[in-house]
Amino acid sequence: MKIVTIGRGMIGGGLATLWRTAGHDVEELGRDGGDASDADAVLVAVPGAKISAALSKVTGLDGKIAIDATNIMPARHGDFPSYAHEVKSFTHGPVAKSFNMNFGSLFGAVREQRVRPSNWYVADAGAREVTERLVRDAGYDPVHVGDLSRARDFENAVWLLMGIQPVGGVFYRFAVPGEL
Repeated sequence: MKIVTIGRGMIGGGLATLWRTAGHDVEELGRDGGDASDADAVLVAVPGAKISAALSKVTGLDGKIAIDATNIMPARHGDFPSYAHEVKSFTHGPVAKSFNMNFGSLFGAVREQRVRPSNWYVADAGAREVTERLVRDAGYDPVHVGDLSRARDFENAVWLLMGIQPVGGVFYRFAVPGEL
């Protein structure tokens, strides 16, 4: 799969490394933007307050499946129902909200865990299959939490995870009874 990450920091760059290891063709775009025309999927991994500024520098987004990994920290901005909806205003395609509740500092250790960690996500129906594949290819088990109408709740929930954070972050695991 051809993936374009918009953002080359801890999240964008970390996921790019994991996806390359899984065999994907990944292009990382930074502050100067670029072209996403050839992408099968786009990851948005920029500070939440910079979504519009970053995406306005990227061409070829129309109709793309996008995964929004942005967070509301330190505070929410803008008038969109969620940051995922802000992303959708640029892509006009199916969007998922994912990877915002995983600690980028732990990406290098995800495949070393005894049990695969979980990764929550919400998504439009058209983004679910690609999102689940990319979650698995990054070394996590996908946990579908709902459709994109739940994106704001999902974004706000990151504060709960931050409340249990030891130094360096945590992996989390949700499992159906009997599957462990």
